[in-house]
Amino acid sequence: MDERTERVRRMYDRASGGYDRGERLQRFVIGDARPRLCGRAEGRVLEVAVGTGQNLGHYPPGVELTGVDLSPGMLARARARAAGLGLRAELVEGDAQELAFADGAFDTVLCALALCTIPDQRRALGEMRRVLRPGGLLLLVDHIEYTRWPLRVREAGKERPRRLPRTVAEEVGFGVEEHGRTALGFVEHVVARRTG
Repeated sequence: MDERTERVRRMYDRASGGYDRGERLQRFVIGDARPRLCGRAEGRVLEVAVGTGQNLGHYPPGVELTGVDLSPGMLARARARAAGLGLRAELVEGDAQELAFADGAFDTVLCALALCTIPDQRRALGEMRRVLRPGGLLLLVDHIEYTRWPLRVREAGKERPRRLPRTVAEEVGFGVEEHGRTALGFVEHVVARRTG
């Protein structure tokens, strides 16, 4: 694990105890994105960066759920939530940039509000593609950099380029079927399929 990834792990381990306090605010900001995307999951499902398990109650019955997260602290919360919901889910520690699953092992991969914290998003999306079967479903919802005045991000006098999850997904071999924005344009949701 590289230093940037280790730093993210430590940050989420420290935050795990109080992370769910922001759940109500997240629901206000992203609306029904979680239940809408999770409700589309089918078959063998991998949730990348499962965190404290905020999505666990939104999956349809009959899916076979595996969740992976970098932080042991976040996973402990997710396991407690799964137990409280009476859900059977395999929740394992792992790095989104190096998924420990076989090629084509899943029918659906979901990543919610976490891609923006993964150091190498392109590599992580490449791994998500690898573990999906051909034609498998990718479901994303994530923060993006805002580019309109007055909230546009500047770095050393220059505007930073927009980071759009759908663009990176297309670059690694997904066909985007739909996308949209919520939260005044700060959050993008993407539904895509693995091509090839």
